[in-house]
Amino acid sequence: MSVSIDEVSGLRYGQATDAGAKPRNEDSLGIRVPEGGLSSEKGVSIVIADGVSVAEAAREAADLCVLGMLNDYYSTPDTWQVKTSAHRVLTALNRWLYSEGQGFRDEGKGFVCAMSTLIIKGRRGHIFHVGDTRVWHFRDGRLEQVTRDHVQQVSNKITYLSRAMGLGLNLRIDYQVVEVQEGDIFLLTTDGVHDCVRQEALTSQLKESSNEVDFDAACESILELARQADSPDNLSCQMLSVQSLPRGGKADLFREQKQLAFPPDLEPGMKLEGWKVERLIDASPRSQVYLVTDQDSGAKAVMKTPSVNFQDDAGYVERFIMEEWIGKRVNSPHVVRSLDKKVSPKFLYFIMEYIEGKPLEQWMAENRRPDIAPVVEIVQQLVRGLRALHRKETIHQDLKPSNIILQPDGTAKIIDLGSVHIAGARESDRIIEKMRPLGTARYSAPEDRLGASPNPKSDQFSLAAITYEMLTGEHPYGNKYELATSAAQLARLNYTPSLKYNPLVPGWIDEALRKALRIDPIRRYNTLSEFIGDLEKPNPTFIQKASELPLIERNPLVFWKLLAALLAAALAVTLCLLITK
Repeated sequence: MSVSIDEVSGLRYGQATDAGAKPRNEDSLGIRVPEGGLSSEKGVSIVIADGVSVAEAAREAADLCVLGMLNDYYSTPDTWQVKTSAHRVLTALNRWLYSEGQGFRDEGKGFVCAMSTLIIKGRRGHIFHVGDTRVWHFRDGRLEQVTRDHVQQVSNKITYLSRAMGLGLNLRIDYQVVEVQEGDIFLLTTDGVHDCVRQEALTSQLKESSNEVDFDAACESILELARQADSPDNLSCQMLSVQSLPRGGKADLFREQKQLAFPPDLEPGMKLEGWKVERLIDASPRSQVYLVTDQDSGAKAVMKTPSVNFQDDAGYVERFIMEEWIGKRVNSPHVVRSLDKKVSPKFLYFIMEYIEGKPLEQWMAENRRPDIAPVVEIVQQLVRGLRALHRKETIHQDLKPSNIILQPDGTAKIIDLGSVHIAGARESDRIIEKMRPLGTARYSAPEDRLGASPNPKSDQFSLAAITYEMLTGEHPYGNKYELATSAAQLARLNYTPSLKYNPLVPGWIDEALRKALRIDPIRRYNTLSEFIGDLEKPNPTFIQKASELPLIERNPLVFWKLLAALLAAALAVTLCLLITK
């Protein structure tokens, strides 16, 4: 049994299960409320599973699904959306159950069960369902069945599951999202309950139970209704009541963040919470960046402080804090890391690793016509950094030469995570400020500038634009790109082959850049791995395309030399004709 009330999380919950008329209980159920409850990074999970009785490993399958979901879901990255995390966990569980069941399926055994999962994060309930367990939603005195039973009717008395965990290798999971309000009650039941207790009786019981403190006892009352109805099956149910929702108002969030004061402008020699300021690295209207040293070890680091211009802007504060958060959760040698503070802070700031080196824009100024090899090597590293972000469902959104540092050993590192988009953050009802466009116009993808949802292909466009500029010193769409502000204006832009500016660029590399720089994201590469693969090794299709291009696009230098030679020859012939006359 679970604890029936949790004042910190704002929830009341309970559960009950019993073998009922059967000799063995093949149901399994569980609830997990992490620290922070509904407002935590992963939310609250409640899972119910019903082992298929014809399978001898039914109880084992149900237990594995409940324990696996409750444990593995909370092991997925915090930045993943609920849908992504749960789907990956459920898919892995299903494959394991199916593979384990293959060894003795002929003996009528197997790891098969029905399963329903409810995850409440912020103000949304995410429901994942397969089989004939059910999730119900009780609001304002009305009970609604949210899930649909996956059963096939053979006769009046015989039905069988059309979908279940472990039944097949390819799992189809029903997924839906419901908005959660204070006072909502969610009820999860197995078929031993809902096949025998009418919906009206469940509704009456929930009305009686809504004000009770002991939800375990309320669940026991529902099981008793099933016993009185002579249910022939195992009996299980769970109840979860939302007493209060996370505070999502702007003023509430601001009051929480205002507990940390904005630091004043810092001068060399000043000390702040164990860090000594050496010099100002950069200052913008939005923040200040300082080189600091650890007063204990003398190690160098970088401190970023918020601008006092935004002291009353809760959204700005939230984005500032998110930058530190993602810097601790992305582990890549090609992405800047956030470091732990030395003491419990009284001021709002964060610490990043110190990266010695030069910005990519400086390297580009010093290497006007670089060889292809070092350019591809830099892009390879940036791809690894971006893929580390994308695996956390995080889009950089502001990739540009000034946000890339080249270290003395040749390592390329992406810095400045202040504009990142984190998919999972949208589900927590955070107040991420609305800043469109977030990126720099010259490098931002067309869809970003039009306000579309961020996606990895947006970072692909930015990376390709930087690659093009490294090779040519120009923008692939010229100066008109930054002036285009509508879909129609962007659609009228024409890609300029990189060979026009740098004849030494191989045609197949230009074709790879052309694809990654398509205005329509659907026509770009599906993954960054494909893009870098075509930069590293000639794509036969691109070689063919490049050979079919007009000479002026394939090799403009040769074209103009030939044209000049032809004009000179024509002029010489004309002069000869005039002289002979």
